[in-house]
Amino acid sequence: MSERIFIGVAWPYADGPLHLGHIAGAYLPPDIFARYHRTKGNEVLMVSGSDQHGTPITIKAEQEGKTPAQIASKYHQQFLDSWQKLGISFDLFTNTGTTNHAEVASDIFLTLLDKGYIYKSIVSQPFCPHCQRFLPDRYIEGTCPYCNSSGARGDQCDDCGKPINASELIDPQCR
Repeated sequence: MSERIFIGVAWPYADGPLHLGHIAGAYLPPDIFARYHRTKGNEVLMVSGSDQHGTPITIKAEQEGKTPAQIASKYHQQFLDSWQKLGISFDLFTNTGTTNHAEVASDIFLTLLDKGYIYKSIVSQPFCPHCQRFLPDRYIEGTCPYCNSSGARGDQCDDCGKPINASELIDPQCR
């Protein structure tokens, strides 16, 4: 009797090409796992997609003088080309910019809200008067309050690995 196997693989930000760490760490192991189960006659569904939202995409768009949609589309296509060249085959490799994704994500969040598992809240957001914009996570940098490393972002410190709230940064600066 065959098994039904679902493999949900990490969704890379569509802000740059894949690198060896992506391939070896997040994509090759599930591909091997899927191939193994397919050879055993199991029904396998391996899915992933490119994350086309978030500050990594807007930062790259500003650096390249393009829109976030242009950047996301460019790197999504590069991901598809990479999978083909590497022989990694997803049953579905989509992206967070699809209508289906928006509808499913909205349904999930509204259900969680309705059942009381999440709640609405007003939060403070850093604002740069010089740039005249609010500063989401990677647009604000400073010193980590945990390890005193400079260059920590408003969402995490890459040196010590701790998540950070932008309001915790020491000497925060707009990047």
